[in-house]
Parts: sequence; C-alpha cells; structure tokens
Amino acid sequence: MDQYYTTGEFARMAHVTIRTIRYYDKKGLLKPSFINESGYRMYSDEDFLKLQKILSLKYLGFSLNEIGNMTIHDTSADILKSLKMQIGLVHKKMENLEQMEKALQNTTQILEETNQIDWTGILNLIHLTDMEKMLVEQYKNGENLNIRISLHEQYSQNKKGWFPWLLEQMDFDGARRILEIGCGNGQLWENAEPSVLKGKYICLSDLSDGMIRDAAENLGEEKASCFDFRTLDCQKLPFPDAEYDRIIANHVLFYVQNLSRGLQEISRVLSDDGVFYCSTYGKGHMKEITDLVQEFDPQINLSEVALYTIFGLDHGEKQLKPYFGSVEKRIYEDSLWVDRPEPLLDYILSCHGNQNEYLYPRQREFKEFLEKKIQKHGGIAITKEAGVFICRK
Repeated sequence: MDQYYTTGEFARMAHVTIRTIRYYDKKGLLKPSFINESGYRMYSDEDFLKLQKILSLKYLGFSLNEIGNMTIHDTSADILKSLKMQIGLVHKKMENLEQMEKALQNTTQILEETNQIDWTGILNLIHLTDMEKMLVEQYKNGENLNIRISLHEQYSQNKKGWFPWLLEQMDFDGARRILEIGCGNGQLWENAEPSVLKGKYICLSDLSDGMIRDAAENLGEEKASCFDFRTLDCQKLPFPDAEYDRIIANHVLFYVQNLSRGLQEISRVLSDDGVFYCSTYGKGHMKEITDLVQEFDPQINLSEVALYTIFGLDHGEKQLKPYFGSVEKRIYEDSLWVDRPEPLLDYILSCHGNQNEYLYPRQREFKEFLEKKIQKHGGIAITKEAGVFICRK
C-alpha cells in the first residue's frame, strides 16, 4: 500500500523546511500527489525522488526555471537516468573544485615563500571560480543539442537518417586531412565505416570546450583515438593555407558572427582540389512547430533570429559563390510525424528564443494543448527542409 505524508511530515523526513516544500509547490516543481478531503496536500515516497533531484540540481548551479524544464516529465522509472546524469555533473564539479584547491595551494605557497602576490595565480582563481557557471552552461548546450537530435531520430519518416545520408554525400577518396567545424557531440562520425577513418588525420573542432568533451566521450575511447579534438573559431583558423582536403560544417554557418570572414578562412585552408561540405535548412523547415507555439501564445519566438535568413538553402549558393568556383545543392527528403507531446515539448523548450519565459509557468497547460492536437489528428506532421552544399575551388 502506498504511503502518503502531509506537508509537515514530508518536510521533516526530508530535513527541509515546510516553507521550502510550499515554495517548490507554488513554483510547480513539486506538486503533491493528491489533496485529501480535508484539504491536506499529501506527498508520496516517489515525491522524495523528485525533491532529491531538485535539491541536487540547485546545488549544482541550475536555476529553478531550468530545473523545472529538466524535471517536468520525470517519473519513478527515470530514476536511474536521473542519478547517472547527476553523477556526471558531480564529477565535473569535483574536477573543477580539485583544480581550484590546487590553484589556491600554489598561490598560498608562492605568497609564503616570496611574500609577493602571484597575480597570474589570482587570475587563474577568478577563471576557475567562473568555470562553475560554464559547466552548467555547457551541460545545457549539450543537453539541448541532444534533445533536438533525438526528435529527428525518433520521428523522421526517412529511415536513412540525416547523419548517414550526409556522410554518403561526402567523398573521402584521396583525402588525407579532414576538418569538421562545429562538430557538436561528434554524432556525424558515430556510424562512420572504419575505412573512412583509416590512414586519415581528422580534426573535430568546436567553439565550446563542453561540446569537444562530449564528442570525445560519445565516440568512445577506441574511435576517439582516430580524431584530434580542438577548440577553435572558424573566423580565425590556426592553420596554414591549403592545409585540409575536406572541410565539413554541419548546420553551423548560420551561427558564425562574421560569415564572410568565416568563408574566407575556410576557403584559405582548403586545398586546391579540396571539397567543402556545408549543410543548412530552408524557410519551411519545422514551420509547424513555430505555428503551434504562436497559436498557443503569439508572444513566443523560438529563435531571436530566423537562422535560415543568415545562411539557408534558398540563398546559400549565392553566399558561397564568391569563395568557391563550383557549388552544388543536394536536398534531404524527409518529414516528421510526432504522436507524443513530451518530445515535442522538450524540443520547444530547448530552442534559443524566449519560449521559456512564456511556457515555463504554463508547461502543463501547453502540454495539454499539444495532447489535444495529437488526439484530434493522430499526430502532428512537421515539414523538414534540409540539405547540403558541396563546394569546390
């Protein structure tokens, strides 16, 4: 038989204040399992799991809004996944604290021995102190990318899959040196045939240290040994002219601050007979998701800027032509059919716009809105317009 506890009993057993439980209830993070006939808010054993995750994520530096987004769908069946995620974050925080301890000891030792302040050490301490915020930000970036990829993997109608299709468009014969710009979590290479990797130098690069770490972890120790992982900016590539035979930028160019500068650099380090592969999407890509959120609340924008206007399928060829003699466009035929609200809600919350500001207080209401749409039609059809440009000098 299930055991239930009043707010006071639940708070005492968890060694937190009643005020804390009421506050998390008010914020929608920890609602009671039910309210009895006398009006008492009753909590269950499973609610201890929810509270543990909330307190753990709060300790690790996440805001209550972020915790809400990360816990809305949680059930007791998710406990193993939740604990493993927390272990990963704790390990990263422990590494940060160990580095900070070492830096404090070194700075203290120098001061004791020389009676002089080591200003380089002080700057290092400032950097390490700020790294805790960076760890949280890197986790969110990686998690959001995984969520967006997951929606496509689960519900794409083209069973080939984007990454296998993209690899098939690339010709690596005779290519000795390969550079990927904005490698993210390295998923492009997860299913690469060993023959593609053998005897080649492949540099996976990204602006984010966290993404580079994720890529190395995701590819596994054996496969990761085939790659060189580097943090760098494509607007200022640290390579000599004509260094690479193949360069790849998968859904990256619309994030480059100075695109003309980035393309100039890519062209510079590409060999004379080399090939540059850059993917993007068009105006109609995922437009039904934008329509859904704006039907629910017209104030919501899923992106501060429509990325396809910066570099998209419709006008990308014109932007590439000044830097490459030959530009070919290939389209990936696909669409989504989504029959569950949770992955769609997760995808929307992972976007780069203002959606969290408006959806966070109304997540359950929005989920019900999605459920009604799915029940009415059996699912939600979503357009995809993605493809790749193949560029030669």
